[in-house]
Amino acid sequence: MRALPTALTLLAAATAANAENRIDTIRPDAPELAAYGDHKIGVTTMTFTNPDQIDVVNTGQTGDIARYDRDLTVEIWYPATDDTEPGGTYTTFIRDGETQTVLTGQAARDATPDTSATYPLIIISHGYPGNRHLLSPLGENLASKGYVVASIDHRDSTYDDQTAFGSTLVNRPWDQRFVIDSVTALDGDLGQIIQGDNIAIIGYSMGGYGALIYAGAGVTLISTTYEWGAPQGLLERNLMGSETHAALADDRVKAFVAFGPWGNNTGFWDAESWAGIDRPLMLIAGGIDDVSQYEAIRGIFDDTMNTTRHLLTFDNANHNAGAPMPAPAEATEVFDHYSDAVWDSVRMNNISQHFITGYLDLHLKGDTDKAQFFDLTPVAQDGFWDVDEDGNQTADHSYWTGFPNRTAAGLRFETKQAGE
Repeated sequence: MRALPTALTLLAAATAANAENRIDTIRPDAPELAAYGDHKIGVTTMTFTNPDQIDVVNTGQTGDIARYDRDLTVEIWYPATDDTEPGGTYTTFIRDGETQTVLTGQAARDATPDTSATYPLIIISHGYPGNRHLLSPLGENLASKGYVVASIDHRDSTYDDQTAFGSTLVNRPWDQRFVIDSVTALDGDLGQIIQGDNIAIIGYSMGGYGALIYAGAGVTLISTTYEWGAPQGLLERNLMGSETHAALADDRVKAFVAFGPWGNNTGFWDAESWAGIDRPLMLIAGGIDDVSQYEAIRGIFDDTMNTTRHLLTFDNANHNAGAPMPAPAEATEVFDHYSDAVWDSVRMNNISQHFITGYLDLHLKGDTDKAQFFDLTPVAQDGFWDVDEDGNQTADHSYWTGFPNRTAAGLRFETKQAGE
């Protein structure tokens, strides 16, 4: 009996060695807007240094406030020239912070940017812990559709650099702001193609927390006093009504997406906070999320009264709904960090790609035709598939736009307008 674990370990190792760990899979039953776009994709890695920042990790409960130069590594996907040969790999860490994996996608390393047009900028912000590759399926996918996508490694919060949680609480929205400022200031062909005043932020879990603060929802005073939070009241930098939080206001950012945003479950926001958000917001969540708490996420949807907002729910999914890449083959011991017990990760990625594509096209590109993909029967299974013998939809057809028959099962999509 003792040989069985060894055999399983060898099998897992062999599987990992032979795996491609693809991040670009589109299932045959994926909704309409999930498919890759017409652009070839380039990718490059850059590091930006934010000088003289508060070093939360090395600041004690009393005494001097430590400071450091905060380095942020960023993966940037972008439309590349038509002669780009598709395909490339990424070497990265998995959740344990020690094991490396190789991911395979469509982006070509350091390909020549397509300077025939300019493109909106999308910021991607991972969870705690995570890294810049965790949402790489979405990053590549959006670049193929005419976006420049910058995904951040948040210092003190990556798999191989996970330290005090207080650093994440304090720094997330400011990292997002600094990367926007840094990327929009780039020279050369890459800088030339970025629309510096037409931006969206996509955050997962703690990345969603940061995006909501950036959107205008400053934190509550009580949250700045938690013993397990940031020392010496440092979180007051993000306090609702403070001058420092007001300095985050940024008209360049037109829309926000938050996957399973953390914080409303622990008192980080209140009604005054939600009143500060006045730009479009899309929330994506698992119906049994027990990390950020699904009812707390619904509370964000209900209470953010001053803007149009959407809530996409994966029924019976937990915290990993729609955001993380499929688990790499090497991640057998940390499989649940990426996966869901009910939903297939690729299917969830494809559904997220569909809705986020439509949402960004509508709000950043002014493509009003994409509004049809949000005018949906709230519970997908209440929709009715009815087509004639030629395959044309009848007047009774009410199935979700863009979804093949029977493929929207288990989903809900709700919308509230400003004032509702």
